Amino acid sequence: MKKTVLLSALSVLFITINSAAQNSLPCDKQATPETINLYNNLKKSLDKGVMLGHQDDLAYGVNWKYEDGRSDIKDVTGDYPAVMGFELGRLELDHAVNLDSVPFDKMRLFIKDAYQHGSVITISWHLNNPLTGQTAWDPSPKETVASILPGGEKNALYNSWLDKVAAFFLSLKGNNGEYIPIIFRPFHELNGSWFWWGGKNCTPDEIKQLYQYTEKYLRDTKGVHNLLYAFNTDVFHTADEYLERFPGDDFTDVLGFDTYQRNGNEQFMQSANNMLATLDSIAFAHNKIPALTEFGYGSLPDSTWWTNVLLPVLKTHTTAYALAWRNAGKKKDGSTEFYMPYKGQASEKDFIAFCNDEKILLQKDAAKEKLYQKH
Repeated sequence: MKKTVLLSALSVLFITINSAAQNSLPCDKQATPETINLYNNLKKSLDKGVMLGHQDDLAYGVNWKYEDGRSDIKDVTGDYPAVMGFELGRLELDHAVNLDSVPFDKMRLFIKDAYQHGSVITISWHLNNPLTGQTAWDPSPKETVASILPGGEKNALYNSWLDKVAAFFLSLKGNNGEYIPIIFRPFHELNGSWFWWGGKNCTPDEIKQLYQYTEKYLRDTKGVHNLLYAFNTDVFHTADEYLERFPGDDFTDVLGFDTYQRNGNEQFMQSANNMLATLDSIAFAHNKIPALTEFGYGSLPDSTWWTNVLLPVLKTHTTAYALAWRNAGKKKDGSTEFYMPYKGQASEKDFIAFCNDEKILLQKDAAKEKLYQKH
């Protein structure tokens, strides 16, 4: 009980300090005005609640694709998510569509729409293994990360990939020609070993170097200044484990982790609570923005999961946003993949109650905060 009280007090102190703080700069000291505003307003909005997000929300859902203005979240609640997630995988290969078959030209339109309506945009990158030519999920050989650092045999190739990523970020502009701010989270889940950049597939020092090199290349070589950088692990147990591969305060703005429920409710709640409590303390110590960078419960078999499991967890902690993974819909094996409810899904009514809680913020709530403006 004492630990819970202490962490709650820490969260309150974190919010109070950030709300009262003078405007400060993100890790990119040359960031655009809108990006600086987003950075400061995300900190100041921590006392407002948790902005709810969804991957590929505007692109497709269960039983539909590319219907103008449609969203599974809007179908259920009447509003869009406050955070929109997108993915760059295959951009490095000059493909017209990403690894989830979303056309990059459509993605630009979705991002602009989300920005114009006040939502936050976050982008991940499941880049191919540059050493083997296979997917991001090809973790061998262990020399991959070293091969793309300066002096490595694939450094020039990696730079060419970063050139394409930079061009994409610089193509994202609002109605007045301003660059749209993006929360970029490269090398996510980097404590797990399923990606070539993660876990036992490289040393902690190597992934730190890669993270720093990537950011400096985008920022200093390519002049990309509309990014906030997110560092996120998968499931972790201690602060030391979380920080083992942390690239440093000068290279991060957002701290988060990814977690999916694969066991019972009680076990998930205990694990999520422990990680969020640890994240609270780390974010406070490092003056960063805490976030649940990815979460989900596949197929949502518990009709009251939103209010009985997730909401109590989120209410106990200080979290800027929580991004649910995508509603991929029907798959080749006949199954249906989704992490947010859709019309007629068993947890639909409970999800509405969840979104109606004052702690949960959707797009209209985010728009009221005017996150891209200086306050």
